[in-house]
Amino acid sequence: MEIPKNKKIYFASDNHLGAPTDEASKPREKKFVRWLDNIKEDAAAIFLLGDLFDFWFEYKHVVPKGFVRTLGKLAEISDSGIPIYFFVGNHDLWMNNYFEKELNIPVYHQPKEFTFNNKVFLIGHGDGLGPGDKGYKRMKKVFIHPFSKWLYRWLHPDIGVPLAKHLSVKNKLISGDEDAKFLGEDKEWLAVYAKRKLTQKHYDYFVFGHRHLPMEINVGKNASYFNLGDWINYYTYGVFDGEKFEVKTFD
Repeated sequence: MEIPKNKKIYFASDNHLGAPTDEASKPREKKFVRWLDNIKEDAAAIFLLGDLFDFWFEYKHVVPKGFVRTLGKLAEISDSGIPIYFFVGNHDLWMNNYFEKELNIPVYHQPKEFTFNNKVFLIGHGDGLGPGDKGYKRMKKVFIHPFSKWLYRWLHPDIGVPLAKHLSVKNKLISGDEDAKFLGEDKEWLAVYAKRKLTQKHYDYFVFGHRHLPMEINVGKNASYFNLGDWINYYTYGVFDGEKFEVKTFD
């Protein structure tokens, strides 16, 4: 993709809408919608890198209620012709085809390569990548297995959704404090993952979420790993203007 003159590509991750409660997350949701309104004027494309919701599950005829401001704004932007791409995170990994059917937003379950103005990007949420975290990787295989989703679907939404929200809020990562501490360039597992990928192919930019901590790490010759931070504590986002990538803060 060649980015048109005076246009930019935007990236955001880790909103965790609905956490710790629907009411408590509403101010953050309204701020995120303001950001979407702000960037739609010069956006060539928008990438949402997962954990938009703190919990999401698509029953055959039901999705979790709420988040109408976000969904409505995404529909408006998509209908205007601005492409939006969604990568599932570990909190909304049970997303299926609702976004694709209702909003015309493609949904990706694995990192994907994109090229903009001859710059090669590898983009994804970031969970389960790199060394370590073997317990989570095993659990993820269980969660995404079709049989697990089939079993969960038999829970009535009035039981299944509150239960999942309760368990999700217990995850310390949504608080953005204890778990979101910089580990050092040689220990940040997504930076390690990026360095390994560079042994197979050159990428100019690795862009991920999940860590809730905005950062930039040089991972090789003319190659950088960026983490987008979150919309809980930092309200940070990524922007590529066709020449350089930056992480900025939305006030």
